[in-house]
Amino acid sequence: MRRKDREVTGTEQIKLILDGCKTCHLAMVDDGQPYVVPLSYAYTIDDGVISLYFHSAEDGRKIRALRENNAVCFEISIEGEPILTAEAPCDSGFYYSSVIGFGSAEFIDDIDGKRSALSLLMKHQANLDVEFTPSQAESVCVFKVVSTSYTGKMKPRP
Repeated sequence: MRRKDREVTGTEQIKLILDGCKTCHLAMVDDGQPYVVPLSYAYTIDDGVISLYFHSAEDGRKIRALRENNAVCFEISIEGEPILTAEAPCDSGFYYSSVIGFGSAEFIDDIDGKRSALSLLMKHQANLDVEFTPSQAESVCVFKVVSTSYTGKMKPRP
C-alpha cells in the first residue's frame, strides 16, 4: 500500500467498514474479460479470514463465470464527504473507508449452509433475524468468497 498513513490493519476497524456498507462490487473473469457486479452481502471474519456471502439466481452470466474461474477481487467502500479546496483544486478529495481483497468463490450446496448464509444476509442487509425454510434455500444459488488477502484503507475526518 502506497499510503501507509491510511492503511487499516485492525480486525475491528475492518469490521466497522464492512458493517457500514450494504454493497460489494465483485470482479471476476468472464470469457477472458473483466466483469464486475454490485451485490448485497453479509460477512464473517474468523482468525483473519473474511468470508463474504451472496445469493443469486441459479443461473446467469455471473454464476457461469464463477463456475468457470472462481478467482475474484472484491471492493467494499463507504463514501464520505467531499474535501473541496478552491485555492488548490489538486488537494481536493473525499473522506472514505474501503476494503479491497482477493479470494475464491465457493458454492454452498447443502441446505443448512444455504439457510445459514441467507439468514446472515438478512441480518446484515435489514437487521432482521429471519429463519429460511429448506424450500426457500433450495430456490436460490448461494456462494461465498473466502479471502486471506485484503487491505483496508481510510481517510477519516480530522
